[in-house]
Amino acid sequence: MDKRLLTREQIAKRIANDLQSGDIVNIGIGIPVLVSNYVGPDAEIIYHSEQGVLGMGKKAKPGEEDPDLVNASKEPVTLVPGGSYSHSADSFAMARGKHIDVAILGGMQVSEKGDLANWKVKGVKLGSIGGAMDIANGAKKVFIAMTHTSKNGDIKIVKELDFPVTALRCVNRIYTDMAVIEVQRDGLVLKEIASGFSVEDVQKVTEPKLIIDEDLKEIQV
Repeated sequence: MDKRLLTREQIAKRIANDLQSGDIVNIGIGIPVLVSNYVGPDAEIIYHSEQGVLGMGKKAKPGEEDPDLVNASKEPVTLVPGGSYSHSADSFAMARGKHIDVAILGGMQVSEKGDLANWKVKGVKLGSIGGAMDIANGAKKVFIAMTHTSKNGDIKIVKELDFPVTALRCVNRIYTDMAVIEVQRDGLVLKEIASGFSVEDVQKVTEPKLIIDEDLKEIQV
């Protein structure tokens, strides 16, 4: 069987399957902004953007763009009926006050304890953590969407972070182009695996020892 890494769109689609109707969801830069494209219209999920938007809709069509209405990737979006704007301070108060059910964020590194690094690579002097720290610490659940390794082949799921930390023990699930991994008290549990890959394939590019779920299955997208 051919080994097929998931595309960015397939990772987003897989994450969408784990969102629950009624969730308030913050979506970050990169793969996360694609997730809303794969959530059914009847799911009644409310999307939050740290810029101060609650009730974010689909991408704006040509001619519908509003420079004050963008997602985390600065792409023009729409507002659903009943959606609202708020001051940035109020937007972050939602996150800090545990009013966000799920935050879907990108990741540069995730540790076996669920520590997250997603704002700057080591050795780079420039950069700003922005709102990532507040959102990662404040959301009830944090889902990380990322490739399993870097473009250079560096391992991103590690025993200990060596990139600047965003938040400690915050990650609940990791969704990559190879696997779905759940962060549990005892360690990282391999729940699902991409088509054609073996447990050994995933373990080779994962630094911590994986716990294999007794119901391990192929990722369905």
